[in-house]
Amino acid sequence: MSFRIQPQPPARPNRCQLFGPGSRPAIFEKMAKSEADVINLDLEDSVSPDDKPGARANIVQAIGDIDWGAKTLSVRINGLDTPYWYRDVIDLLEQAGERLDQIMIPKVGCAADLYAVDALVTAVEAAKGRKKRIAFEVIIESAAGIAHVQEIAAASPRLQAMSLGAADFAASMGMATTGIGGTQENYYMLHEGQKHWSDPWHWAQAAIVAACRTHGVLPVDGPFGDFSDDDGFRAQALRSATLGMVGKWAIHPKQVALANEVFTPSDTAVAEAREILDAMEQAKARGEGATVYKGRLVDIASIKQAEVIVKQSEMIAAR
Repeated sequence: MSFRIQPQPPARPNRCQLFGPGSRPAIFEKMAKSEADVINLDLEDSVSPDDKPGARANIVQAIGDIDWGAKTLSVRINGLDTPYWYRDVIDLLEQAGERLDQIMIPKVGCAADLYAVDALVTAVEAAKGRKKRIAFEVIIESAAGIAHVQEIAAASPRLQAMSLGAADFAASMGMATTGIGGTQENYYMLHEGQKHWSDPWHWAQAAIVAACRTHGVLPVDGPFGDFSDDDGFRAQALRSATLGMVGKWAIHPKQVALANEVFTPSDTAVAEAREILDAMEQAKARGEGATVYKGRLVDIASIKQAEVIVKQSEMIAAR
């Protein structure tokens, strides 16, 4: 193991990120009252070009007017390849109140993209005397983004979270699919005449998790497009959680409960984690580095795994 200690990600619940377009202010109150840990008000894909100025104004007003409770409040700005993003940043930081926690930057392809936004945000914060430092979250949704994922994860001390944007990622990679997340009809293996579907997003998710865990960033699974398919959403969320992701997007209110269900440690899992920690404490008192718990070996690595579960449970309870 390297002598460099792996930094810890921000200690905040991030089980579900609920998205809503800035052009629909009527839904903001409902979003604020939802069970999502993170609210993402959107200025990008869900808002048409003609509606972007109005959506921006809606969000600026809502940041101060609505009680967002203990949620992390984030706004997805437009991509750096558009003429809209700089005005998004300036208006949010010059006109909106201090309640805004985070800016989501889409289609990040390299570390320089984060540097550009960071420079503008830093200048506006200094000019306006803002007291709360704005955090960043980014979306990996291109071939360049996944190729440079390690440098992106290390690009700014403001960076707190990273997601995979499946739709634009698929388009950039030239993937033969129109689905947003989930298994794909033609991505299967054949064994003794039976089809077995694999996960085409697995490798990209694993790369994101590794980059995030290396640099103390929260890895988050992105959207699941078919909000009529609860089982499909749950299956993808379970795969993501198993890989080490901490939460998932909800593009429909019904997906909030599903995400929270998957990314909240069960009572059984928490109880077992505490029992493992207790068993290892007893082993330590006996001068042993490992012990047996329910017929299986547990050691120092088991402590680290158990601590993740217990810490997640305690954060959610504190919220």
